[in-house]
Amino acid sequence: MQRYLLNGHILTMVPKETGKNGEKKKKEYKNGFIRIENGKIARIGDMGELDSVPVKDEKTDVIDAKGRLIMPGMIEAHCHMGITEEKKGMEGDDCNENVAPVTPYLRAIDAVNTMDAAFDDAVRAGITSAMIGPGSSNVVGGQFAFVKTKGRRIDDLIVLAPAAMKIAFGENPKVNFQGQGKMPVTRMAIAGMLREELFKAGKYVEKRKKAEKSGEGFEKDFRYECWVPVFEGRIPLKAHVHRVDDIFTAIRIAKEFGLKMTLDHCSEGHLIAEELSKEGFPAIVGPDLSSRSKIEVQNAAFKTAGILSAAGVKVAVTTDHPVSLIQSLPICAGLCVKSGMDEDEALRAVTIHAAQICNVADRVGSLETGKDADIAVFDGNPLNSATEVYCTLIDGEIVYHI
Repeated sequence: MQRYLLNGHILTMVPKETGKNGEKKKKEYKNGFIRIENGKIARIGDMGELDSVPVKDEKTDVIDAKGRLIMPGMIEAHCHMGITEEKKGMEGDDCNENVAPVTPYLRAIDAVNTMDAAFDDAVRAGITSAMIGPGSSNVVGGQFAFVKTKGRRIDDLIVLAPAAMKIAFGENPKVNFQGQGKMPVTRMAIAGMLREELFKAGKYVEKRKKAEKSGEGFEKDFRYECWVPVFEGRIPLKAHVHRVDDIFTAIRIAKEFGLKMTLDHCSEGHLIAEELSKEGFPAIVGPDLSSRSKIEVQNAAFKTAGILSAAGVKVAVTTDHPVSLIQSLPICAGLCVKSGMDEDEALRAVTIHAAQICNVADRVGSLETGKDADIAVFDGNPLNSATEVYCTLIDGEIVYHI
């Protein structure tokens, strides 16, 4: 079956770069349509480009948007949805393996419960995909996964797994291990333990490559095999950093080992915006719709995303669910605009920029031919708290309709 969305005000959120052949991609259709086939966007254009208006029958479904705003489904670039379940206490909390500081081999997909109510909340808010992974109690927490937000079986929702390797600096690892009588209890120890782990992992990857090149036998080590996509540059380190000093320590270590990295939370990023712009690491900013519950977030503010974006840093906005509820993602982006962020950049921060930062922009984040038909239809600007979601589609299927 094919499906049409008609008569919509379409914001494609296409990247600002030109197309493969140098052509400019159209950003907006005031009165446009989208044709969907086999879960993908088959065609997008102005209503005037249609030879005839499609009619609903057994082979064609038609949704009349009636002037509503059509956008790519929004993306949550950093959260713990389904791995820290709501209202479940210890039984539903699988976010942190608190007794061991270095656990890179843990996989989020083994702990995500898609029956968590947050998944339905996401869909109702027009959020069609999310980056989900371990928390920040450990120096190395394990592997994140990028998944769709509708379905029963996590294996069927995966877009990219592993998608990132979680590392953490600052207050959280210090507090967690202070009472256990073992490292780390200082920022020096956090950095030292991470360097040791990366040094050993790098040696493993180097030995592995040499064996593959020479044709020699090589016995894989489960403890370090998880680092291969990181050292090959296929996935980034995902660094939990709030304070200025922790941000710079993360950058120092990533550069030392030549690794990609995202700066997650980046609460004091606005204080060093120019320096971060020069370094080139993207930032996933938030959660700012929450209390300043610990010392290292005392300077957290909605203005951070806008200041970083204006300085040239690629920015995504996060709720860090359940710290802030996932359905507040568009509101968080709206509050960033209220605090000075350019509105177009705020919309990109929850669509194409989030997709690019998460390495999934080939499939989601913008409305383009060939991409997944993950689409949200709103009755107004999604950054406005009064706006309602009219319908949400994932892989071309209607997963929510008002």
